[in-house]
Amino acid sequence: MPPPPKPHRAALFEAMPWGGQLGLLLAGSLLLAALFALVHLPAALLLGPMIAGIILGSNGARLSLPRRAVFASQTIVGCLIARSITGDIVHAFLRDWPLLLATVLTIIATSGVLGWLISRWEVLPGSTAVWGSAPGGASVMMIMAGAFGADARLVAFMQYLRVVLVAAVASLVARLWVGQPGPSPEVSWFGALDWGNFAATLLIAAGGGLLGMALRIPAGALLVPMAIAAVLEAMGLVIIVLPPWLLAIAYAFLGWSIGLSFNREILQHAARALLPIVLAIGVMIGMCAALAAMLVHYAGIDPLTAYLATSPGGMDSVAIIGAASKADLSFVMALQVVRLVIVLIVGPPLARFVAQRL
Repeated sequence: MPPPPKPHRAALFEAMPWGGQLGLLLAGSLLLAALFALVHLPAALLLGPMIAGIILGSNGARLSLPRRAVFASQTIVGCLIARSITGDIVHAFLRDWPLLLATVLTIIATSGVLGWLISRWEVLPGSTAVWGSAPGGASVMMIMAGAFGADARLVAFMQYLRVVLVAAVASLVARLWVGQPGPSPEVSWFGALDWGNFAATLLIAAGGGLLGMALRIPAGALLVPMAIAAVLEAMGLVIIVLPPWLLAIAYAFLGWSIGLSFNREILQHAARALLPIVLAIGVMIGMCAALAAMLVHYAGIDPLTAYLATSPGGMDSVAIIGAASKADLSFVMALQVVRLVIVLIVGPPLARFVAQRL
């Protein structure tokens, strides 16, 4: 006679009313984001909500987000990327384009090989491994991965683990060169706004996002507003204005959309994959450090600028570290932005290629 089935054990938040779950999510997100910001952890405004969502989602919470809110958040991130493509970056790229392009392609090739190996060794599925290894903006890779059929949860795990490790190493390198950094500038959450350009930014985000969805472009809610905003700002027709409170809302919805989709099985998979992923990140950091040494030796670029420029991920944290040090910020951001743009172009075919070969 077979043994009786084990009684169902309710998850921690399964029986909690919807309002209570929502309150916990908001409170936990605010607390974690504040703690992460206090210790200067990169992407605190996204990581706090994402980890709060993981805690609730993997313990039986039944919360879900409106698709339109996630879609709108992606359009804001697209405008944020466009704002980083400034005239100084374009000039820096044109001045040193052979060097920048060769460095970027080497970094992308290294990430592609690591993604293929992670897939080959069955640590992560094919396209998920490629997007998780891609050295672009972590939030952007998370969005792109979901649009192209990869598991955005595992991509987020790999990307943000790398962001934290890379930022820690970059901070240590900068401190060795320039000493203890000064205090970070205070964020003016509700400062004066240029309402005309803010309205234009929202119009670009909404119109570009709707156009991208109507044309069925993968990740169109991010890519189309990014392209339109970059062109219009380069022509001097608009200035992209994104107040901190709007970015915080966008980051929170993106973090929740990933975190709430986690379950116990995904967490167990992530735990099993932790060691090989950390080793892959270490190889990536070492490869980029070797490229930085070549830039110092053959191009005469100062060591700190070369290291920050080749640093594999965490564009926002690298920009903050570079601004607080003596690095050539225009060169650093030129290489970082060019790498992101090229990853957006080659990422989809590379993911498909690796997935098909496996």
